[in-house]
Amino acid sequence: MDRYAVFGNPIGHSKSPFIHTQFAAALGEQLQYDAILAPLDGFADSWHSFVAAGGKGGNVTVPFKEAAYQLAELLSARAKQAGAVNTLYINSDGKLTGDNTDGIGLVADLTRLGINLNGITVLLLGAGGASRGAIGPLLDAGIKQLVLANRTVSKAQAIAAAFDQRVLACGYADIPAKSYQLVINATSAGLSGERPCIAAQHLQQCQLAYDMLYGAEPTAFMQWAKAAAVPQQADGLGMLLAQAAEAFYIWRGKRPDITPVLAVLKQQLSGN
Repeated sequence: MDRYAVFGNPIGHSKSPFIHTQFAAALGEQLQYDAILAPLDGFADSWHSFVAAGGKGGNVTVPFKEAAYQLAELLSARAKQAGAVNTLYINSDGKLTGDNTDGIGLVADLTRLGINLNGITVLLLGAGGASRGAIGPLLDAGIKQLVLANRTVSKAQAIAAAFDQRVLACGYADIPAKSYQLVINATSAGLSGERPCIAAQHLQQCQLAYDMLYGAEPTAFMQWAKAAAVPQQADGLGMLLAQAAEAFYIWRGKRPDITPVLAVLKQQLSGN
């Protein structure tokens, strides 16, 4: 039976084994998917041991996405753009190939939520790896402009420099007065019950406030957007599933429907 796994540290919280097991069952695929706790300084050794034992492919989560990028012999255009790898596989030539499905997962989830990305202006908050991986796929989806805002402006500028003139960088206090139809929070502020410190005026034309984090309750950012009368708020659970579905497609050539698994995970998170 083909083996796959997710590598991380910590890893016990990962929903990837459940997600991929559900995908496999729905599509009639025979595979085993595990969670592997790799030592902080031992990702490469963990991966090589996994492959030696018959491993076919893997997902990579915090803090190993950059290590996976360095380990890969070949990189997809998406991985190069993101500067990080979250999906690994051995290609037909036996080469270890790295891809990044985070950004395409975000775009797929936004589409699922009914957002037409073509021609819109997006405000993206936070200049970490999650943002860098999202910008390329958002541009490819046809957005008109993306404003990348971050507490430390130089970090936003460094990321924006890797893209074309459609991407602008600024600080939270210097966000241009534009009509943002989509505002995405890619910061980790929600982990401590906080939100990026931006003015409510930037939400005036917003149709969807999207937080890449997810949990049992709406994040502080989502609650703030709802109070500001933004029509729709969503967390990143759908993005998690959509990026996993893209990885599954890369490995198995079949694209899972995330809808039934999303419903189950929402029930689990709410404790029902």
